[in-house]
Amino acid sequence: MAPDKRAAFEAALTARRLRWHTQDDAIILMRTDCPICRSEGLNSRSRILVRCGEREVVATLHQVDAEWLSLGEAGLSEAAWIRLDAEAGSILKVSHAPTLPSLSDVRRRMTGRRLNGVAFERIITDIAAGRYSDIQLAAFVSACSTLKLDIDEMRSLTGAMVKVGEQLEWDAEIVMDKHCVGGLPGNRTTPIVVAILASLGLTIPKTSSRAITSPAGTADTMETLAPVDLTLADIRRVVDAEGGCLAWGGAVQLSPADDVLIRIERALDIDAEGQLIASVLSKKIAAGATHVVLDLPVGPTAKLRSQADARTLADHMAIVADGFGLKTRFVFSDGLQPVGRGIGPALEARDILSVLQRRGDAPPDLRERAIALAGAALELAGKAEAGSGLALAQTALDNGSAWVKFQAICEAQGGMREPPTAAQTAPVTAIRAGKLVAIDNRKLSRLAKLAGAPQQPAAGLMLHKRLGDTIAPGDPLVTIHAEASGEIEYALSYARANTDMFTIEG
Repeated sequence: MAPDKRAAFEAALTARRLRWHTQDDAIILMRTDCPICRSEGLNSRSRILVRCGEREVVATLHQVDAEWLSLGEAGLSEAAWIRLDAEAGSILKVSHAPTLPSLSDVRRRMTGRRLNGVAFERIITDIAAGRYSDIQLAAFVSACSTLKLDIDEMRSLTGAMVKVGEQLEWDAEIVMDKHCVGGLPGNRTTPIVVAILASLGLTIPKTSSRAITSPAGTADTMETLAPVDLTLADIRRVVDAEGGCLAWGGAVQLSPADDVLIRIERALDIDAEGQLIASVLSKKIAAGATHVVLDLPVGPTAKLRSQADARTLADHMAIVADGFGLKTRFVFSDGLQPVGRGIGPALEARDILSVLQRRGDAPPDLRERAIALAGAALELAGKAEAGSGLALAQTALDNGSAWVKFQAICEAQGGMREPPTAAQTAPVTAIRAGKLVAIDNRKLSRLAKLAGAPQQPAAGLMLHKRLGDTIAPGDPLVTIHAEASGEIEYALSYARANTDMFTIEG
């Protein structure tokens, strides 16, 4: 931020770490009777420019009427503390936050006018720098949802999100990536796909997210098997050695504005197509991918409710990806029920291991879906002829080379781990006889989260029945895994009140 944009007056306070976790929201806490607040007319929710040495952040002011914070101190949330690289007693200089010209672009979009690439770059630069409050972020997200982004705007937003973060480059001519748009519990195909592709000589530097509203993200699941908090240098080292990695994307600055926007979208329950496309593609482009396979599960309680919705998303995503030289292939998959048996980080990890180790009790649907996605990637990359990718992927899994590669990747990332086991379990049983004809994926996800997933890695659900199974009264439908009896009882209460989670007819 240019010096001439700062307020002329800056007052100094000493920093105090509050260990106040506010996700990525930078907050500064000051006394209501602080002389600086009074002299500068600062009130709760004011936006303040805070400087610590050479670093600065725009923070939201909250105030407290208590003596445990001295008049000369300013308390900082973890997000503000980390961005400022502060230490106890560091000198903080505070002033009114400068006006953000990009907010005029947001207001223009709110009135129904389209934005160009320059406008999106201004907005995303300020968002990535933490200069927007949650209210301002919500205004931008809402403005881009009420009037849907057109293709040009999708390209501009994607490009802006790539530009503000780190970008990886690789020596390989073909760099693969894989993504699932989500909405389906379990479905932890990514580690299996990465192991298959890397074992066959493809480069696949996979960065994945943690759960936002689901019981587990790929990074949460992988963290029960190996370290995922890798730096960019670590990612390069692992990929150079093994051809692939399975890292947490939040540890590196690839499309850093994306996680901020996702948090607001989830709070508003907005899942607009344009933002989804920019979110997915910006991370793939920033990671240096040249080819990507996308899994689009379709079902009444999945994110994509119809084949028409899925095909429209695929068409638009392909157009935007092509503008960045990114080749795509889409797999339209069954989103009627969870994939695999486990729902929750450790339980999903055990499903992954059973498939890679070729155990007889491995969930066949997880195995088949991973092979299908890996086969599509092999054909897209030209590693297999059209129609033969499936067989090549299956061979890599069946002859054990994928399992060997997965172990090597885990060791390169810091060593393989044993997934934890929950302290307590309890079954949810059927109350009637018949055939299982429908499963509510969203309610199952909710049940797993009430059990403690993903915060408690061992928590979640083990699914016992599949669509089409014949059910008798008292049959276990799922087993709840939790760390404490309170979580078990809370989850059981939810299950009893939502018996339509499983539709049994006949």
